[in-house]
Amino acid sequence: MHVEHLLGDESLGLRLLWAEGALLRREINGVTVTDLEDPARFVRPGEAVLSGLVWWTPEAGRDKAERFVSALRDADAAVLLAGEETHGSVPHELIEACSRHGIPVAGVPAHVMFRSVTETVYLQQWGELSRHHALPEYLRGRLSRLAARDAGPREIVATAFAHLADGAVAHVLTAAGRTVAVTAGADVLPASEAVGVLTGGGGVTVPVDSDTASPYERWYLHLPDPAAAPPRLLHEVAALLGRSQAAQAQFRTTARRAVGELGALLAADGADAVGVEGALRACGLSAGGPYRVLAAATGARGEGLAESALAEVLAGVGAESAAVGRLPDGTAFAVLPEATPGTAATTGLGEVWSRVAACERTLPLHGGTGSPATDLQDLPRALAEARYALASARSTAPDASLLTDATTLTSLEALLTGVPAQVRAAYTRSVLGPLLDIRSTSATPLLETLTTFLACDGSWARTAEALHLHVNTVHYRIGRIERLTGRDLSRLTDRLDLWAALLCRADAGVSGDRRARSSTSRAR
Repeated sequence: MHVEHLLGDESLGLRLLWAEGALLRREINGVTVTDLEDPARFVRPGEAVLSGLVWWTPEAGRDKAERFVSALRDADAAVLLAGEETHGSVPHELIEACSRHGIPVAGVPAHVMFRSVTETVYLQQWGELSRHHALPEYLRGRLSRLAARDAGPREIVATAFAHLADGAVAHVLTAAGRTVAVTAGADVLPASEAVGVLTGGGGVTVPVDSDTASPYERWYLHLPDPAAAPPRLLHEVAALLGRSQAAQAQFRTTARRAVGELGALLAADGADAVGVEGALRACGLSAGGPYRVLAAATGARGEGLAESALAEVLAGVGAESAAVGRLPDGTAFAVLPEATPGTAATTGLGEVWSRVAACERTLPLHGGTGSPATDLQDLPRALAEARYALASARSTAPDASLLTDATTLTSLEALLTGVPAQVRAAYTRSVLGPLLDIRSTSATPLLETLTTFLACDGSWARTAEALHLHVNTVHYRIGRIERLTGRDLSRLTDRLDLWAALLCRADAGVSGDRRARSSTSRAR
C-alpha cells in the first residue's frame, strides 16, 4: 500500500495537510501508534505513524513538534497520521515541521478509530484475508471470556497462539525490556536483548493500546517470525491484551490507596507501630523485616508518572511483592521485603533504573534509597533516608535521570546535595555575607582567595602560587575575609563552615559573580 492509497480511502476520511508528489508514492510497510515525544526507538523505516498528539502542548509547541518530526525523519517514517481529537485540529507548528523534514502529514478526524487505520493498512498489505486467517470464532469467544474475567497476559497469549500449527513464538514485552508473558516453551528474552528487538531488531511488533498505561508501562506484542501469524490476528490479540492491562491498572489503583495510607503513617512524626503494622498487612507485606524503601519523582511535568516508573523498575528486578504508592506530598515510594540485606531484590537496580528511565526521555526519573529497615519501627528512618537521597539525585542531576543511595553520600559535598536548595542558599548568604556583594569590586578576588586557600588545605605558599600573588597579599586578603565573615581561618570548625558555604553556593546557584562561581567549581 502506498501513502496516496491510504489517504484516498474514503472510508477513513483522512485529510492531507502537507505532502509532495514523490512522497505520496512511497510504500507503507506497517503502522506504529505512539504518543511519545521522541518515538524514534519504536518506529521502523517505511511505517505510518499514528499519534493522538497527547505529547504536544501550546507552550514550546514549535520545539516539541521539531523534536517529534525530526525523530520520524531519522527513523525514516513514511507518513504521519495526526489525530484531531485532542486539540481540535492538527497544530500548524507540527505541519510546518513536517514540511521542513519532508514527512507527509494527514489529519485523522476525531470519529475515526486508530484501529480502523491499522486494519486498513494490514488488510491491504496481506491481501483480502479470509476469516480463517485471523482468530477462529470459537477461539475469539474463548479469549473474550478470558478477558471478561480479567485473565492475565500469560493466559491470553498461551490461548491465542496455541491453535497455530507451527506453534508460533510470541512475547509480551514492556518498553524497558521486561517480559510480561511468553508462549509455552519459548525462552524469556534478556531485558537488554528485548529492548534491542523493540527498537528494530527484526520480527514484527504490535503496540498494545491501553488508555491507562503510562510510557513506563506500555506493552508490546512481539513475534520473532513475521510470517508466523497474520497482522489481523496480532491486532486482535493486542486488543485483548489491552483489556487485560486495563484490568491490572484498575487493581493497582485500588492497591495503591492502601499503600498511600501506609505512606501517610510513615511520613508523620511519631508513627504509631500498631497502625504501621496494620497498614503493612493491608499492603500485602508481613510485619517482620528487613525492608527496603525507595522514593521516586519525575518532576512537575511528569506528575503522577513516578509511581508507574517505580513499579516497572521493581518488576524488572523481580520485586513483584513490593508495595508502591504515593506520600502525602505526592512523592512516589515503595516498600519491599529484603530477605538478604544488600542483595535480594535490589540487585541490578541501577541498570534497570536506566532502562526504565529511557522509556520517556523527556522526563528525568530521579530516585533515592538507603540502608534497609530492620523492622517496622525502623521504616520511618528508612523512608527519610530514601527521600534525602531522592533530593540529592534531583539536585545533582536536575535534567538527567539518576538513582542515589543515601549510603553513598560519604563526603560533605555529596551530603549537602540532599539539603533543599533554599536552605543551602540561606546558609551561604548567612556565612559568606558581604563576600557575595556583586557591587563590591573586592568581593570576587576575596571569594577566589578563600576558595583557593581552603582547597590548598590552608597553605599560604600554595595559595599564593596558585593565584600568582605574593604571600603577603594572601595574608591581607584572608584577614579581610575573617573580618567580613567573623570566622577564624586558623580554626578547623570555621574552615569547615566556610567550605560548606562555598559548596552550597555552587550547588544551590546563589547569585553572585560568575567568575567566583567558576573558580569555586575548579577548586572542587
